[in-house]
Amino acid sequence: MKFNKHVSSSRRKARRRYFNAPSHIRRRLMSAPLSKELRAKYKVRSMPIRKGDEVQIVRGERKDTTSAKVVRVYRKKFVIHIERVQCRKSNGAYVPIGIHPSNVVIHKLKLDKDRRNLLERKAAGKLAENGARVTRASCTLSGAYIRPLMSPFLINFPSGNIMEG
Repeated sequence: MKFNKHVSSSRRKARRRYFNAPSHIRRRLMSAPLSKELRAKYKVRSMPIRKGDEVQIVRGERKDTTSAKVVRVYRKKFVIHIERVQCRKSNGAYVPIGIHPSNVVIHKLKLDKDRRNLLERKAAGKLAENGARVTRASCTLSGAYIRPLMSPFLINFPSGNIMEG
């Protein structure tokens, strides 16, 4: 059943938008789920994949039990290249094999300031969505809290960013 009249349910239009998506949209399309440990720690289910993250391939014929680093995120082809996942050409050269991000699980995030802020925003939004009160203790990274003299739907982070809930 269709709920939003502004979103097309046409397969043709969905595929056209997917394959013609610009780079900043492809970043979000190329998200991968977090491992159970990271999910419990950050209260976030998935993140856009990035060079330097440690991932484990969990689906497909390249499925593996060990985790390896992401060497390249190839947005143009919707694939990522992972350390030691390569094949040998007839001339002896090795070429990386592209893996779709939905087939991997992130085991270790490469964190910097911007990525930390993204995790905070996603966790605070999830807590507010569930009806839980957002307090310093409920957010694990830097403690998101509701600014007292403003609207209760504005969430303020210690970094100075304000997000509408």
